[in-house]
Amino acid sequence: MLRLDRTAFGVAWKAPAEHEALWLIPEVAFARWACIPAAGEAELLRIAVDPAHRGGGLGRRLLEACQDELARRGLETLYLEVRVSNAAAIRLYGACGWRRCGLRSGYYPDGEDAALFRHVCP
Repeated sequence: MLRLDRTAFGVAWKAPAEHEALWLIPEVAFARWACIPAAGEAELLRIAVDPAHRGGGLGRRLLEACQDELARRGLETLYLEVRVSNAAAIRLYGACGWRRCGLRSGYYPDGEDAALFRHVCP
């Protein structure tokens, strides 16, 4: 996961904290969530698919599996942020039922904005 985290984001985060959930397809993909059970919410912190495995629907299947499992756990309102320039990710989120709900201007260190998205599990 650390290699893929560095490949996708330039730097790897530490091991998941106690309140986080991790879905991992070893060496291929992962999704990392912050879970807030008392609020019935979760936030997608990172999702990545190895470049050699992109374009085959793996990211969508992983995201949908996470959404289903989080809903089973009672975490039905999901959030994420994404660079406004990340068109592929924005298409993926839209295809999985996410809707844009805000903007964080200049959010990233390089000054790029972050689009905020929300998904309510059925």
